Amino acid sequence: MDARLLHQFVPLNALSQPVLSELAAQAAEITLAKGRVIFHQDDDDPWLYFLLEGEVICQERDHAPRFVQSGSEDARYALARTRPRGYSAVAATSVRLLRIKEALLESRLSFDQATAYEVFEYDGSDDPAWMLKILSEPAFLKVPPAHANAMFERFQPRPCKKGDVIIQQGDQADNYYLIRTGRAQVSRAEPGGSPIVLAEFGPGDGFGEEALLTGELRNASVTMLSDGLLMRLSRQDFDALLKTPLVKSVDFDVARRMLQTGAQLVDVRLEDEYRAGTLRDSLNLPLYLLRLKAQSLDPQRKYILFCQHDQRSSAAAFILAQRGLDVYVLRGGLAEIKHVEEAHT
Repeated sequence: MDARLLHQFVPLNALSQPVLSELAAQAAEITLAKGRVIFHQDDDDPWLYFLLEGEVICQERDHAPRFVQSGSEDARYALARTRPRGYSAVAATSVRLLRIKEALLESRLSFDQATAYEVFEYDGSDDPAWMLKILSEPAFLKVPPAHANAMFERFQPRPCKKGDVIIQQGDQADNYYLIRTGRAQVSRAEPGGSPIVLAEFGPGDGFGEEALLTGELRNASVTMLSDGLLMRLSRQDFDALLKTPLVKSVDFDVARRMLQTGAQLVDVRLEDEYRAGTLRDSLNLPLYLLRLKAQSLDPQRKYILFCQHDQRSSAAAFILAQRGLDVYVLRGGLAEIKHVEEAHT
């Protein structure tokens, strides 16, 4: 979508050009025929709708209908921005609409107005596109703007060549990495066998967080498949700027209340540990399988992760938060709970 179209709307017109262009790439233009419903009163969906062309009927219960025409003053603002929606919107004519996620817009406004100047000055860079791409990932929408600014200030660039081993299995964990350019491969060596390839990463992907969160040695190696550029964040900065906002913990009483409203327990320990005893109605998604199984989880549901203590569940929460899931760590894990029940397998 042409960024110039976005600039006519409030508050998109307050965004800097680089951020507006990045937002335009993620916005969608939709066309609806006359009579089609755009949304209903009391809906609580995540979208913002801006009217590009045509006329919309805005109907609130027990009130006379109101009409909004493209190009008017009313059309400069999103339709029924408050939640739940205060009225229904129906296409009075054929309409074209701009649709964008409100959380994404709010993240960009915060980033642009609170910290954009400092971030764009980072390292003398005249190309903030990679930073904006990172901040468009689901997990980074949850990072406070001040943390995002500090994160980019503290990243250290590391140029790499094809074949470079960035992380060696068995080493101590010291850094978190984001791939700015290039591709990398994750592999694990098993005793007496050949290394097993676990995953492949590309631009925008992060790695190295698991050992930082669990305090264990590196459990896999990461090797560059091409020349590239990595951005490296120290353990201390990772803990302060990323772990704190992304890994949320709850105690058992809070978790119990969340379960009553539809949250799901997830045991991230190994299958044998799960079979030996777990919490009632929990799923078993071992940490080592989590990247492969994450897509099976419902993005509309809350998940409470646990392990024996809370190291593995913290690593699992970070991985799932990066994929936009609403996850929480059970503080203290099973060690803090007296009654552990046999799993139903």
